[in-house]
Amino acid sequence: MEEGIRGEGLLAQIKACFPGKQADIRAYSPLALAYIGDAVYDLIVRTVVVQRANRPANELHRITVRYVSAGAQARIVEALMDRFTEEEQAVYRRGRNSKPHTTAKNASARDYLQATGFEAVLGYLYLADNMPRVLELVKEGIALADAGDKIFSGDRG
Repeated sequence: MEEGIRGEGLLAQIKACFPGKQADIRAYSPLALAYIGDAVYDLIVRTVVVQRANRPANELHRITVRYVSAGAQARIVEALMDRFTEEEQAVYRRGRNSKPHTTAKNASARDYLQATGFEAVLGYLYLADNMPRVLELVKEGIALADAGDKIFSGDRG
């Protein structure tokens, strides 16, 4: 690792390694925010699952899917709605009301749009370099929605 970036957050390290013009995140489309938010959420869930459940990859995937499905994310966002700041609510509505070019495979259209809104919020917060808030929302949302099992409660499965 290069000197000067050790100890910084992932976003800062990415920007240092790949410098370039930075756009105002408020100008990003809600689907662009959801795109990066999906990856951030997936990385958090996969990290927790791997740390707590050292198992074969197919079992890790099976556990992870319980958390990253549109249905699970819809339950999480419903549990979190009154905990969102005004800014987060605005980003959520933009994401939820977007017109995605894909359709849900194993979820209702409503769940898919709610999940897109949730991912937009996570993407916005990540690009705003507010990972503590991202982690707070993911942890609290999973706990409130009971979207998982003992993997996220701290028990090793």
